[in-house]
Amino acid sequence: MDSRGYAVRTEQFPAVAAELVKAQVDAILAGGAAAARAAQAATRTIPILTLTDDMVAQGLVASLARPGGNTTGISILATELDSKRQEILMEMVPAGRRMAVLADANTAAPQNMRRYRRRRARGVELAVHLVERPERIGPQIEEARRAGAEALNVLASPILYARRLDIFERTAALRLPAMYQSPEFAEEGGLIGYGPRITQMFRQLARQLAKVLSGEKVSDVPVEQPTTFALAINLQAAKAIGFEVPPSLVLRADKVIEE
Repeated sequence: MDSRGYAVRTEQFPAVAAELVKAQVDAILAGGAAAARAAQAATRTIPILTLTDDMVAQGLVASLARPGGNTTGISILATELDSKRQEILMEMVPAGRRMAVLADANTAAPQNMRRYRRRRARGVELAVHLVERPERIGPQIEEARRAGAEALNVLASPILYARRLDIFERTAALRLPAMYQSPEFAEEGGLIGYGPRITQMFRQLARQLAKVLSGEKVSDVPVEQPTTFALAINLQAAKAIGFEVPPSLVLRADKVIEE
């Protein structure tokens, strides 16, 4: 078995996809829409399994039930969940009037970013900060804080996930409360996370891969979505930045990390 794993920059995706096709791998696992599109451009026959925001809206599959082509995977409801996280963040910082959104420019849907820029929910002004490459994450967080952001919503993204520890460190240094895309983020040191467990989604992806490798046509393997969601709050991280999480939110959490 030839199992290859890559952690590369977005602009390297086409070359990596071409290399995998040349190696005649049995399947390609692609994290995020940019990686999936590069794989689709490289092959119409090798099965592609991806975990991304909205596989239908991003044009990666024809439908959830019948994806067609050579791609299936997990569609993570990112648009709906990012909005839900924003609501929780505003509940966590009820007096906040200026908040920031940190988004990956390679995956952020333009219509969603316009919606965030227009939104003044409950009198809260939201500023969108896009990052095109990993080294811009820290400067964008700092810019958000300088502009007066009182809290940060870190949207779902492969790049932002890969650099989550850097984000924890930078937001802690700036004493900036931040919301993340899954409960695991809070367990690893972030302040608060809401969404499906990453481990759960990869188990779903593994089951799909097993079907494909056993001979099932990838076009007949339905795209799946998360079915359970959890809220985790790290009170230790809150204490480190001098932030008090509202007791009502702590009571609602599925998991509270205290030490």
